[in-house]
Amino acid sequence: MKKYLVLYKAEAAKGGPSVAEMLASATPEQMEAGMAVWAAWHAKCQGSIVDMGAPLGNATNLEGGNATKAETAITGYSILQAASLEDAIALMDGHPHFNMPGAAIEVLESIPMPGM
Repeated sequence: MKKYLVLYKAEAAKGGPSVAEMLASATPEQMEAGMAVWAAWHAKCQGSIVDMGAPLGNATNLEGGNATKAETAITGYSILQAASLEDAIALMDGHPHFNMPGAAIEVLESIPMPGM
C-alpha cells in the first residue's frame, strides 16, 4: 500500500476567517452536524485512514532564517493509504470538505526515500 497526503484547501480561507475562528463561532448544532459528516466519511474509509489529520492554521513562511506570517489556502490534512492514486482519489468521492465554499482537495503520493 502507498501513502497519500490529502490537503484540504479553501480559497475562501485566504483573507477570510481562519479555521480556528470558524470553529470558535460555530454553534453546538453546527459542530455536531459537521462532525457527523466527517464521522460518516471516516467510517466509509476507515481501513484506508492512517491519520485522520486536523484543521490547520497560523501559517508561517520560513525563508533565509526569517519567519513571516503566511497566507495559505490549506485548511487541513489527512493521511491515507491506498493501492494506487486512483484508489486514493476515489476515497474523496462525497468528501465532507466539499461542503465548504471554494473547497478543493489535493492528493499527493508519498514517495519512499531509498535507505530510510
